[in-house]
Amino acid sequence: MAVFLGAMVIIWTCLMSISHGAPDLDGMEELVWAVSLEWGYSKHPPLPSWMLYGLVQLLGRPVWLPFFAGMLASGAGLWFLWLLGREFTSARKAAVAVLLTSVTLYFSIRGTIFNHDTAQLWSIVASTWLFYRALRYQEITIWIGLGAVSALSMLTKYSAVIQFTAFFLFMVRHGSFRDPRTARGLGWGALAFLLVLSPHLVWLFDQSFAPFRYAGSSLEVGGRLDALTDAVSFVGTQLARLSPMLIAAIAWYVWSRWRPIPAAATEDDRVWVKQVSPWDRSFLLWVGIVPCAATLFVSTLLGTRLVAAWGTTFFVLWSFYFFWIIKGDERETLRRIAWIVVALQLAMAVGYALARGPIATMTGRPARSTFPGAEIAAKMNDIWSHHLPNTPLRVVASDTWLGGNIALNIGADVDVFIDGRPEESPWLDAEQAHACGMLVVYSRVTRRGADPAPELLELASKGQWSGVLEQRWSTSRSPLIDLHWAILPPTVECPPGRSARR
Repeated sequence: MAVFLGAMVIIWTCLMSISHGAPDLDGMEELVWAVSLEWGYSKHPPLPSWMLYGLVQLLGRPVWLPFFAGMLASGAGLWFLWLLGREFTSARKAAVAVLLTSVTLYFSIRGTIFNHDTAQLWSIVASTWLFYRALRYQEITIWIGLGAVSALSMLTKYSAVIQFTAFFLFMVRHGSFRDPRTARGLGWGALAFLLVLSPHLVWLFDQSFAPFRYAGSSLEVGGRLDALTDAVSFVGTQLARLSPMLIAAIAWYVWSRWRPIPAAATEDDRVWVKQVSPWDRSFLLWVGIVPCAATLFVSTLLGTRLVAAWGTTFFVLWSFYFFWIIKGDERETLRRIAWIVVALQLAMAVGYALARGPIATMTGRPARSTFPGAEIAAKMNDIWSHHLPNTPLRVVASDTWLGGNIALNIGADVDVFIDGRPEESPWLDAEQAHACGMLVVYSRVTRRGADPAPELLELASKGQWSGVLEQRWSTSRSPLIDLHWAILPPTVECPPGRSARR
């Protein structure tokens, strides 16, 4: 299992690093945020940025780092899924479930996108594993571990409460609260949860719950009909993202019909689920299905928006449902599933790399993977050096995507002043950033026609030098990027040898 997961991480990371000239939007956002350790950010809790911060300290800020981080989270999630499966079935049967899960898009193609959904995969599966063990073994240390890991999941994304709801309903269904050991364990787990989460809670109060306001705005939709449309679209997209797992299962079924798998010598010829206890089957069904079902029900009932990516962690147990149809020798079944899954993994990795790299370039499609970040950064640095030859560029005021590409390609000590808003850039001393000079850059093409932030336009109007640079996205058939730039030179109030970073 370790060899398979390690190879999966390496292959996907290498292919993405070759095919992509820039990270995806979410990965760039995390790279921009990861210049400092904050207790929270304007949109989300802090743990994914902390994780990337640690990797940045070790590896710098290469373009491929978010892909590596995303696949690490995916691989870790699959490892904990294997540990969970081994609690109620054999290692080989658990490996079959892990292999089938690995080809779903959330653990493969979308696993390369390091955002808060992907970063949460490992903690959701780890907390599910610990929840199972806590109820089964009733050990205080496991309850404490469950509380701590659940807090880490909340520090990744607040949607973890959906998984906790599944835990709660399962305990209600099985009368777990009547056991005094459960009440005692929950108390210790809650204490660990609050201890780990408390610094972030203090930050939330201090920031007037800014991430909750962002989450609230993300849920807004035009009405109940729009919410229902979102729900239908959500279901269709989830089926598409789970389809590689179904393809693998169908391939296994066809192979089994063509060359039947014999029953194991020590077992009768029953489907695998019959060898799983009723309590464990109930665990798989309740904890596995409730997150998706509850989200669809509440969203439709309240008329809120539903985005497909929010389902990233909802299906981590669904591969075990194939145990209701799989039967026969587990060793031979694992061998065949492994061949099918490895072939699918390689086909998806190579196909996605080709689509996002050479094919996107040849067609001139303005994909983020073909964005000329290095070329734009070099030209902007030349403009800055021409006007201020003895002053290194340290701050780029821009939107996250464009500014991140410029900062990433100029150097590790270049920071992004996101949209010129201090509340979105807590790593900067805004007054000192103004005093020590900055490059302001914006483009309507890179923002898909949207206007830049008013604060950014106001900063640009104060520039001593300004202009417009044009750059093709990739080939001559691709869009022409309009790069509006302005330079605010340092003032006498800038402390010598000081940067604007806090």
